[in-house]
Amino acid sequence: MPGRAWLMLALATVGFAVNFWAWALLSPLGPRFKTGLDLSSFEQSLLVAVPVVVGSLGRVPVGALTDRFGGRVMFPIVSAVTIVPVLYLGLAGHSSLAALLAGGFFLGIGGTAFAVGVPLVNSWFPPERRGLAIGVFGAGMGGTAISALTTVKLVDANSMATPFLITAGALAVYAVAAALLLRDAPGRTVPAEPLARRLASTLRLGITWQASALYAVAFGGYVAFSVYLPTYLKTGYGLTQADAANRMAGFVLLAVAMRPIGGWLSDRLGPVRVLAGSLGVVMAGAVAQSFTPALASVGTIAFLAMAAALGAGSGATFALVAQRTPADQVGSVTGVVGAAGGLGGFLPPLVMGSLYGEYGTYAAGLALLAVVAGVALAYTLTGVRGGDRTPRTGGGRRQRTAQTTG
Repeated sequence: MPGRAWLMLALATVGFAVNFWAWALLSPLGPRFKTGLDLSSFEQSLLVAVPVVVGSLGRVPVGALTDRFGGRVMFPIVSAVTIVPVLYLGLAGHSSLAALLAGGFFLGIGGTAFAVGVPLVNSWFPPERRGLAIGVFGAGMGGTAISALTTVKLVDANSMATPFLITAGALAVYAVAAALLLRDAPGRTVPAEPLARRLASTLRLGITWQASALYAVAFGGYVAFSVYLPTYLKTGYGLTQADAANRMAGFVLLAVAMRPIGGWLSDRLGPVRVLAGSLGVVMAGAVAQSFTPALASVGTIAFLAMAAALGAGSGATFALVAQRTPADQVGSVTGVVGAAGGLGGFLPPLVMGSLYGEYGTYAAGLALLAVVAGVALAYTLTGVRGGDRTPRTGGGRRQRTAQTTG
């Protein structure tokens, strides 16, 4: 069983990375589309935001469907369906803003893969290892780094279609492999209630709202920086586009590496302590960076500290979900929490851009991030710390059964 569980974790992590790679294809090409199609700054932002919003909101129904049908069914379906918008964008859908928005809308399906993988992985591991396992799975968010580092280079070296064709091929290979190899855990709890009733039950769970609020700060902060950091570094520090992109990649990779570490620490120290520490570091880093220090020392340390903390905090949030959610509702809760995290990354770049346009500095935006992190820290130490370690809703007997069989 342990060996098979780790195989399922590896397959799920690869699937998450490949789907996130596809989900992030448009973002690196935003400046190119802005120039080639004469887009306004708002239109460029909209182009990048549409897959993020759709992928975030789509996690809610996809997570609930995963509870019902299992990851073995849902992972190949999500991967195969994502091939269609990827091919459309690469071959025909990049000639106008309307075509890009239509393709980007359906490209958002790739972003729902997160809500498939968490319940799948959760069911394969016992409670004392779920933090690490889900943290390792969460490292698949590094698929966005693959896109950031390769998309523009592939277009420059070959053609606009090249990165899309390669990604579509990777999705096809994974969809077939997942259909052949992926398995749901023995004894997986299958809910019997209709979808609407299960979603309503999910929204009544305290952990749904607690984890959503924390994930909106932790993962939302990661998404926001991964999207906006190149613009910030170019505008605030005068870096070249290539230098800014490389630094953004370093930020992303550190956050990705820290996510499983955050889960591992949560298994040993408890997710609340890890979240509190992470949010404290984010608050301190944002305060330091609000003074726009020299990038060569303080600025770099502040950003790397925030990257590590946001990654660890994201891992700890889903360790908390695994700890406090009934076994037959993990997918539904994951969908809602994942949506909150994705949407949490949508707003900050807009706020940062607006504040910079108004004041000519990013100080106010970073000070606001420090305030948000401080509020989340206070909430973690009060409202979240006081919660039960085991869920009260959904039947304790079913939860214990899932834990002993998973």
